[in-house]
Amino acid sequence: MAKDDIMTLTGEKDACPSDKFSRRKFFASAAMVAAGAALAPRLIPQEKVQEQKPTPPPPAEIKTNIDEVRKIPRVEGSLPGKYPGKVVRVKTGANPVGQKINGARVRKEINAGMAELTGEKNMGRAWGKFVGKKDVVGIKVNPIGEAILSTKPEVVDAIIEGLLAAGVPKANIIIWDRRLFQLEAAGFTAARFPGIRILGTEMKGPNGEFYDGKGELWAKDNIDREALPYVADVEQKYDKETLGYMINEGKSSYFTKIVTETVTKIVNVPILKNAGATATCCLKNLSYGALSNTSRLHKLWMKSVVEPCAFPVLRDKVVLNIVDGLQACYDGGPGANPKFIYDANVLLFGTDPVAVDAVAHDIVVKERMARGTQQVDARGRSAAFLEIADGLGLGVAAREKIKIADVKLGG
Repeated sequence: MAKDDIMTLTGEKDACPSDKFSRRKFFASAAMVAAGAALAPRLIPQEKVQEQKPTPPPPAEIKTNIDEVRKIPRVEGSLPGKYPGKVVRVKTGANPVGQKINGARVRKEINAGMAELTGEKNMGRAWGKFVGKKDVVGIKVNPIGEAILSTKPEVVDAIIEGLLAAGVPKANIIIWDRRLFQLEAAGFTAARFPGIRILGTEMKGPNGEFYDGKGELWAKDNIDREALPYVADVEQKYDKETLGYMINEGKSSYFTKIVTETVTKIVNVPILKNAGATATCCLKNLSYGALSNTSRLHKLWMKSVVEPCAFPVLRDKVVLNIVDGLQACYDGGPGANPKFIYDANVLLFGTDPVAVDAVAHDIVVKERMARGTQQVDARGRSAAFLEIADGLGLGVAAREKIKIADVKLGG
């Protein structure tokens, strides 16, 4: 099934904050409000005022179990990690869409970003600040755009090299995401990465189907039903095909056993892309990538991309975020439409996923406005998820508190 068909089926396509609020509509709306306020005394006779219908109340907030999670003690190294509020922005060489990525150059750019972030020029010591020889490290990529727009294998090559330099055994390095078949389509295969485990939660069996001969999901045991789930008071029924991508129904979204049982540390490697008028980057790559039953969560998008990251299985294991912005999309996200993909030529580094997402958000919105795709930077609305994350202690959302270190290599 094509990636766009999958996203339509699962409700992931266009399930994001709307960007249908142009500058013209903004000022037209403001003018109408002002005119209405001026004319109201003449248009509505005093005796009719009491007949006006009251303003309907806002829709009830969908409750989650985040208050239970807040009570779980933090540990040393919990998000936002070693460098709260710090973001390294590496301006890379050109990465023209449709052309082969220069792996040797990307390796130098990754190394430069790590050196700036940690203050260590030796890559073994730089990566050793985050991982040790006994760790099982999961590299969380984003393969949803398959070969068109996914985490670049060349970026992952450089990350693996850094982990090896820090003494992590090759057998302890895992590349993972929620859907195994999308990983393979994006180039993350055993043949491309020999000795590295490639793991996915949602999967098809040897018969090429989601279901075995008994009618049970091949992936049913890949989620951890014993670990604390993310609970939200909203449900959605799935047909048989959609259930293959969701694994379960109900009010609970279960974490993959990859994060609850397998890995001890996570290096998060999202791509730079839009979701309507906002950006989907570090936080969403973690939350929706680690959970089952996510389609229903789009009804509380701003909360559900953030709150799962406050669970210990993510909060206490994510040690580093590296955003692959070699190529990015400014529209059509979170899928991958070739006509909206451009060479952004940037890599972002940080332990603080909120600060990194704030920088990523501004890059995407700036590109959208420059191309006329979006006319108003409605940051208070499109970036509300960052304030929620800040309130949960996951990182720094305020732009004036974020320190950006720029590294320009070019070439």
